[in-house]
Amino acid sequence: MPELADLLQLQRRADLPAIRPGDTVRVHVRVVEGNRERPQMFEGAVLEVKKPNMYDGSFRVRRVTHGVGVERTFMFQSPRVEKVEVTRRGLVRRAKLYYLRGLTGKAARIKERGSRRSGPQREVRSSA
Repeated sequence: MPELADLLQLQRRADLPAIRPGDTVRVHVRVVEGNRERPQMFEGAVLEVKKPNMYDGSFRVRRVTHGVGVERTFMFQSPRVEKVEVTRRGLVRRAKLYYLRGLTGKAARIKERGSRRSGPQREVRSSA
């Protein structure tokens, strides 16, 4: 059985970025309608990441459109997922952000990682 796991690890996609809960991502998906395929984008906040380093890993993305929350789960290795772009890095203290389902408006905002505000810049004077 370890041979199967090793084989599946070798076939993992390397083109996907590191995704963490709280990040805002744009997922490009191929949608099948009848006998046609068309690209579709889904942008929202990542609520959870399950098994990120495994072949059967997935991540759940939530967005609110016209007051209605929509969540979609995407498999990392799915051939339907063409591309994943991280548009914002979020700063959260939980691994599963299910509590966002009950929040609306400003309460549902996620802080941005790395946007720490610094005070006024001090001028360095030389004592010469």
